[in-house]
Amino acid sequence: METPAGRECPHYYADHNRHTRDIEECRLAKSNPDSEAWHPKDCVKCPVPDIVLANASPDTQLILTIKAGFLGFVRRVEVEAICLKNGEKVDPYVGCPDDHPGLDIFRQALESSDD
Repeated sequence: METPAGRECPHYYADHNRHTRDIEECRLAKSNPDSEAWHPKDCVKCPVPDIVLANASPDTQLILTIKAGFLGFVRRVEVEAICLKNGEKVDPYVGCPDDHPGLDIFRQALESSDD
């Protein structure tokens, strides 16, 4: 679904109905109790749409945390990723290392060319 920032994000949800109140939410922020409350302006700084485009691993869980800065003026959107296969933190843009056998082949080719 398209966010208020104009980018596609699978974790953004909006329901605009004439007969009931409008609903807009970020389901990643809502699922994290350590996060500040989500506001539509947070989508402008959010890296999740780019991460989803770069990493299609179904075994990577994203955790989004919105933190209020000094006196609540500057808000930060932080994303960390956890590999569900081994429980370790991974680079959100890459995902679980087991899901990319091509990376190992590429590393081996680089190592053999250095010899």
